[in-house]
Amino acid sequence: MINSRKELQDLRRGLKAGLDKQTLKVLVCAGTGCIAGGSIDIYNRLSELMKEKELPYTVALEEDPHDDSIGLKKCGCHGFCEMGPLLRIDPQGWLYTKVKIEDCEEIIERTIIGGEIIERLAYHKNGEIYPKQDDIPFYKKQTRVVLEHCGHIDADSIRDYIAIGGYSAFERALFDMSGDEVVKIVKDSGLRGRGGAGFPAGIKWETVRKLQSDKKYILCNGDEGDPGAFMDRSIMEGDPHCVLEGMLIAGVATGASEGYIYVRAEYPMAVSRLKNAIKQAEDLGLIGENILGTNFSFKLHINRGAGAFVCGEETALIASIEGERGFPRVRPPLTVVKGLFGKPTVPNNVETYANIPKIINKGSDWFKSLGSPNNSGTKAFALTGNIENTGLIEVPMGTPLKEVIYSVGGGCRGGAEFKAVQIGGPSGGCLTKEHLELPLDYDSLKKVGAIIGSGGLVVMDEHTCMVEVARFFMNFTQNESCGKCVPCREGTKRMLEILERIVSGKGKEGDIEILDELADMISATALCGLGKTAPNPVKSTIQHFRDEYEAHIKGICPTGTCKKLKKIYINKDLCKGCSKCSRVCPVNAISGKIKEPFVIDQTKCIKCGACVGTCPFHAIEEV
Repeated sequence: MINSRKELQDLRRGLKAGLDKQTLKVLVCAGTGCIAGGSIDIYNRLSELMKEKELPYTVALEEDPHDDSIGLKKCGCHGFCEMGPLLRIDPQGWLYTKVKIEDCEEIIERTIIGGEIIERLAYHKNGEIYPKQDDIPFYKKQTRVVLEHCGHIDADSIRDYIAIGGYSAFERALFDMSGDEVVKIVKDSGLRGRGGAGFPAGIKWETVRKLQSDKKYILCNGDEGDPGAFMDRSIMEGDPHCVLEGMLIAGVATGASEGYIYVRAEYPMAVSRLKNAIKQAEDLGLIGENILGTNFSFKLHINRGAGAFVCGEETALIASIEGERGFPRVRPPLTVVKGLFGKPTVPNNVETYANIPKIINKGSDWFKSLGSPNNSGTKAFALTGNIENTGLIEVPMGTPLKEVIYSVGGGCRGGAEFKAVQIGGPSGGCLTKEHLELPLDYDSLKKVGAIIGSGGLVVMDEHTCMVEVARFFMNFTQNESCGKCVPCREGTKRMLEILERIVSGKGKEGDIEILDELADMISATALCGLGKTAPNPVKSTIQHFRDEYEAHIKGICPTGTCKKLKKIYINKDLCKGCSKCSRVCPVNAISGKIKEPFVIDQTKCIKCGACVGTCPFHAIEEV
């Protein structure tokens, strides 16, 4: 337990000295993706080998140790998920990709003991080897601020975090600044909420600070539900203390004494690491009563959501924490005025809070220098879909879409042509080739009918059916509708029914117009953000790919994706009448006479394709 500013500074100096004594650091990725690939087994094997060879290594950071040592650490997500399990060697900055447990002995002998790079484990692209992580094209175009420490420190250690300067921003806010000064620097920085709407964080903080109340709350929204999005999860798993520090600073600024982090239960590792981080901070006296000998007290709780997408909406989230069903409510009153338990509440998401310590330490001008006008700082995105480099990235706000897709993402997989990207998940919209020069910021995207959302980027190539994409996202939002308001509950159901008819070959003239009309009605009248934005994927795909909708209504899926619109037929000129196709057909849709061309009854055919691979004469074709 530390009880004063001096004790914290002394601890930081000692831990920094201990970190410096770790002349070599072996950082094994312990993010969700790499763990699924076996990274914990790799970590354990490396630990066993170091013991066997009597190498001086430590897994827990010590204060000012006497001898040099090797630091073996479980770090957070590096972002380059498809290349995992990943292992980084510092101070060289080497990154090993797709590491296997059988590589461990070679890593110990050649790298840890011998000090040489193992080229076959380094990243390769087009015949070129990239030993250093920072030189890999995927990383080179990024600016990692929020993700700076993910992959570089022990994700489960407050001691590592303090050693690199952690909680120094909280210390400054607590001892060197007034609440008004903290609010001003956040407001001047131009930080906008990273949860999707982009509302200025400083204005929320200022409003709550000015209100008189016996209780105020700091609320962190970690209910990340967009398909293909995992930014908040990676921050909570890889650098949980930066989120806690941001919330503590918000407490100092607004006069709040209690905070809640709402995390979806599907993120068990994030929950575990946050719980551990809170306990570590409590044990040191950084969370609790009279922190560092001051009159500032702050308690922190974690609530796990049951997976309802609507609970990402702040009023539904608040209802869930209060023990009610996750229903949104009409505003006003605004959450900052009457939020959690009816008290003034600051609601921000994980990434927003993670920016705060850097802003306090480096200043508002530094933060504004990273982005574009009115869109300060950086933004983390989850880059997924039909793209060469999938993973977690961070780029300055205003970075053109083209740079993200091609320079960072490496273009579409297999050299396919880029078609579109769904941004912002089910609440977002579709961007196409005509938007490749568009800056990725709140204002530019709003002009073209899209939103950043939480930061999901699902890339689609020329083989993607855009009508099926719209159906997929509408199916998701319809299932996740809480059912409280009629426009969302019934309107999304009607839209989904029409889309399902279209992709099954039963579309009819006028369906597109009805979809447009329903979309406008739902957007204008739904109660909360989920309903208001639910039609966005449909609206944007109709706008940019109307020809695909029209083709489906005529019975053709241009990409051949929609199974029920496929047609399998027998080329009479090639068919020899061997009957092999009829024998494998599970629904007896193929008939004919031996040594004469066979035919397929299209009313019976289920498009399973069993006959296509069976024909020895290649007479059966799919269109």
